[in-house]
Amino acid sequence: MTTSTTQTPLLNQPELPATMRAAILQRQGEMTMVTLPIPHLDADQVLVEVSAVGVCGSDVHYYEHGRIGDYIVDHPLILGHELAGRIAAVGSSVDPARIGARVAVEPQRPCRTCKQCKAGRYNLCPEMEFYATPPVDGAFAEYVTIQSDFAYDIPDNVSDEAAALIEPLSVGLWACERAEIKPGSRVLIAGAGPIGVIAAQAARAFGASEIYITDIAEDRLAFALEHGATHALNAKTDSVQGLGVDAFIGASGAPLAVRSGIKAVGPAGRVILVGLGADDVELPVSFIQNREIWLSGVFRYTNTWPLAIQLLAEGKVDLDILVTGKFGLAESEDALKAGRQPGQLKAVVYPGR
Repeated sequence: MTTSTTQTPLLNQPELPATMRAAILQRQGEMTMVTLPIPHLDADQVLVEVSAVGVCGSDVHYYEHGRIGDYIVDHPLILGHELAGRIAAVGSSVDPARIGARVAVEPQRPCRTCKQCKAGRYNLCPEMEFYATPPVDGAFAEYVTIQSDFAYDIPDNVSDEAAALIEPLSVGLWACERAEIKPGSRVLIAGAGPIGVIAAQAARAFGASEIYITDIAEDRLAFALEHGATHALNAKTDSVQGLGVDAFIGASGAPLAVRSGIKAVGPAGRVILVGLGADDVELPVSFIQNREIWLSGVFRYTNTWPLAIQLLAEGKVDLDILVTGKFGLAESEDALKAGRQPGQLKAVVYPGR
């Protein structure tokens, strides 16, 4: 992570600049450009020259509100956790042959030794360091560091933008995995924003035969119908009750969408809550009990990058179609505000510009 302070000598490696540019969230609603030292490398890390960073809703939330739950921006923070780039240097225990490789970065550092990590659930590691989650800096910068095994090589036919958006794709893949989507599954997704569309594409890649998606915006529904969904329903006028789907994925976080989505699930179906909404939501408990519906949340992802890269390389998922705004590093604040504009899905920041 960019907060590492241990310097490892870099031998037989390209000469690097001493400093880099970064866009810093100084405090709620205030972004500034600063010059910082190039981050130091631990022995097992690689230094990534960042090529593209997607703007996530959490970045916007930190910018607008200065906090998400218990995570509070109480000191300057670099935002951005959806990223791709090129390896510029490696730590002493990493093969120098990796220098120059194009990579997609899984932006987290688990402890690898706790109960959750050893059980394979490293996304639930209590000591997790995650990009752009206070106090850990993110990727609105020219360089970042990450453990070598969390920097995944990407093929030439995968763009920098798509490689960066493997992070939100991983959310969709993890949701579909926990929903046990398989060939022939019928799925309902609430919310036709970026995560909803990504979840629809992921469900299609998993073999779902019917993919319903709901939203209140007709333009987003039309887009989702072109890029993954088989049925689009307006949440204001169309009822989903009685659909009897195998799985419901809540990508909007809206309490009404969660309740109605649960009632659209058939017996022994699965409900996966992805979108962040209210801390407490009233649920149809008797409906859940009587149908033995399995309900779970999603917290990030585990071991999703290899599958995501394969799906992108084979053309089974298209992330480039989500990019609706492109910004230089000095325009990061504009990128964070881009979602307010009609028709915007995904803004991407290019630190090299």
